[in-house]
Amino acid sequence: MSTQEATAPPPGGGGAAPKRSAVWTQLWFWVVIGIAAGVVVGLAAPDFASELKFLPDIFIQLIKMITAPVIFCTVIVGIASIGSLAAAGGIAARALAYFLLMTLVALGLGLIVVNIVKPGAGFPPIPPDPETLAEAQADVASGSQGGGALEFIENTLLPDSFVGPFVENEILRVLVLAILVAAATSMLAPALRKRVVGGIDLFAKVIFGMIRLIMFLAPIAAFGGIAYTVGALGGESLGNLLALMLTFWGTCALFVVVVLGAVCALSGFNVFKLIRMIKDEILIIVGTSSSETVLPRLLAKLESAGASRSTVSMVLPTGYSFNLDGTCIYLTMAALFIAQAGGQDLPWGVQLGLVALMLLTSKGAAGVSGAGLVTLAASLQAFGGEFYTTESIAIGIAIIAGIDRIMSEGRALTNVIGNSVATMVVAGWCGERDDERFHAALDDPSLVRDAIEQETHRGDDEEDDTSADRTPATAGAH
Repeated sequence: MSTQEATAPPPGGGGAAPKRSAVWTQLWFWVVIGIAAGVVVGLAAPDFASELKFLPDIFIQLIKMITAPVIFCTVIVGIASIGSLAAAGGIAARALAYFLLMTLVALGLGLIVVNIVKPGAGFPPIPPDPETLAEAQADVASGSQGGGALEFIENTLLPDSFVGPFVENEILRVLVLAILVAAATSMLAPALRKRVVGGIDLFAKVIFGMIRLIMFLAPIAAFGGIAYTVGALGGESLGNLLALMLTFWGTCALFVVVVLGAVCALSGFNVFKLIRMIKDEILIIVGTSSSETVLPRLLAKLESAGASRSTVSMVLPTGYSFNLDGTCIYLTMAALFIAQAGGQDLPWGVQLGLVALMLLTSKGAAGVSGAGLVTLAASLQAFGGEFYTTESIAIGIAIIAGIDRIMSEGRALTNVIGNSVATMVVAGWCGERDDERFHAALDDPSLVRDAIEQETHRGDDEEDDTSADRTPATAGAH
């Protein structure tokens, strides 16, 4: 069976162009409306707007509720459908090699730019209010609980029970559980394996149906998130740290356009077309400042765009913990900004040591808004020494906390674009990408706009089919 035969035809069928939906029926349109309304309310009624943070918080909580089951199901179905643990291991090894390279590039780029621009040089001390300082000290305390590689494996990676990671929503541990279950399922007899995969796939369709319902709240969450940001932070607090914000956002843009652009070009596609294809998810992130809110949608969308289910289910969830490009840029820039604001000029040897440490600590950052701040505190606390005392870390974190939400959006956007690129690049690298379908989706994003709806309805005509034992883009390739 050829790749083209195994791949479901693009939505709309045949060669006829799909009928375009009216703009007001599309999610991105209402998210834009929500963002614009949030800006207006934040400027006109800042006191009221600063109380609206509960709207994106509720949305993020609902998404977090289903993220672990989505990852668990998709990873099992993706790996077990391959039928070969060696093939799955090859995909994982290449993905991890790619993640390590991009992490080094992102950390290095942030380090170079912050040394050139020096946004913290001559920065006037900002005495934080007691409440903000107390929160910063709490971040430092939580960050100090981290340890070395062994403690990371024991306390962050390995589950201590089967249901615990789901209860605590510990995505990395859920991923480990899913890989173990998938490996065990792959060793079953083909007929039994098909029954197990089919059952899990059926449950996944229910979860994706829940996602469709929750996404109706995305415009409301975007409205509340933007209104809160504008109303609570105001112009004065943003102006104090404008240099850091502009430097960070400019560096993220440089990374996406130059670094990821070059990676995409080498893989045979255009990064701007990919960004256009995932614009719905990008707008949701702008409103919620969280990349976790779009993980379930991306799983379905990238598979619909031509990447095999096995590759998407392995690369994308793993990338959410191991390929955080925006977070890496933020860590080096914020760490040196704190040192510069305190009047310290770190030697290059010390800076490189800090980068080496962050190569590990950046892997503990999650896709939730605010996680980067705790990870920064953990990194500086672990580094310690004469340059970063507990008091200086707490004050530095308190200063940055005022603009962390705005920087959080930059982190989340860069992380999601980076992981979307990683998924399609690794898929192409491993021969797990249907290029004809992918380029069609890049040229016409409407082909994958309804990917989640297709996911929930897929299989309606396949109940007596054997499709549970294949991957969408590469059935029969193994």
